[in-house]
Amino acid sequence: MSSSMDIHEILNYLPHRFPFLLVDRVISLEEGKEITAVKNVTINEPFFPGHFTYYPVMPGVLVVEALAQAAAILSFKTMNSKPSDDSVYYFAGIDNVRFKKPVSPGDQLILKVKIDRIMRGIWKYSAQALVEDAVVAEADLLCTLKMIK
Repeated sequence: MSSSMDIHEILNYLPHRFPFLLVDRVISLEEGKEITAVKNVTINEPFFPGHFTYYPVMPGVLVVEALAQAAAILSFKTMNSKPSDDSVYYFAGIDNVRFKKPVSPGDQLILKVKIDRIMRGIWKYSAQALVEDAVVAEADLLCTLKMIK
């Protein structure tokens, strides 16, 4: 079963808000398997004035964060739950990160995340960020949901 999500539904599955919400749309989602989402990169992003003033580039750590946010949506949909004030979805690890090309204003970042396994509360994903058909970044992500209250 594949489903898409607009920004209104995404806001129900991510606690992030401007300027840190990095997923604009979900193109497809198969619970327990994979997600494809979109981040539209604009010159109005708050990080561009300082990174870099002469040649704006989206920071690589934010590309990885966008992948993690897509992973969180996939996980919450898979668990049939939503984030709450009692929990936080954290990175547990980031492995094999590679940045292949810079991401610039005007690019549409396609976020592809697949669940590799779930073990003892740790979710492992393989993730790729693409612009057009070119891979701009890839990583193996480890995340976990922790109760904070």
